[in-house]
Amino acid sequence: METTLAGPAAAPIPRLAWLGIAWLAVYVPTYAWAYGLANFLFLCNLGVIVTAVALVAGSRLLLSSQAIAAPVIGIAWGLDAGWRLLSGHHLFGGTEYMWDASLPRFTRALSLYHLAWPLLLLYCMRRSGYDRRGWSVQAAIAAGAILAARLFTSAEENINFAFRDPFLHRQLGPPALHVLCVWAGLAGIAYGLTHAALRRAFPAARN
Repeated sequence: METTLAGPAAAPIPRLAWLGIAWLAVYVPTYAWAYGLANFLFLCNLGVIVTAVALVAGSRLLLSSQAIAAPVIGIAWGLDAGWRLLSGHHLFGGTEYMWDASLPRFTRALSLYHLAWPLLLLYCMRRSGYDRRGWSVQAAIAAGAILAARLFTSAEENINFAFRDPFLHRQLGPPALHVLCVWAGLAGIAYGLTHAALRRAFPAARN
């Protein structure tokens, strides 16, 4: 049975399974070849894969979890890339690879998903409603991704800011405290703001 929203404005999940399948077929092998498998630990790359899987599976909960993360990531990515275009310098880093001529242009062009991804998820929320449990699911995903980045990648990569914060560019105390601080700032503050905005903007999805 198809899940619907409460109220007369109820609408089904958008039929975008084809988009999820096409994206996974192109994006995953292209990024794996260019950047390596560890790159998928980045919350943006992990999140867009979760989104594609959610489109295929028709999961409101997973779509809602990524609707929490995508605006935060998209705004940060757009600000850093835009700052580089206008000033020649990065605002806080993270998009340097877009100017790396050693990487294929097609691979770099795929990273423009950072701008389209939040719009897609807002469209999905408009059609299917926002599952309030998305915040807790994305907080758990972020905790796992930050911890895995700390344990299995290097400080030079600084995936998910697991080694240095994005503002002071330093480790915030002992490793465990740093990971906790980064996660708390992301899940508590950044995700908390998008959660509040989504609650106000979209009706609640009902199982």
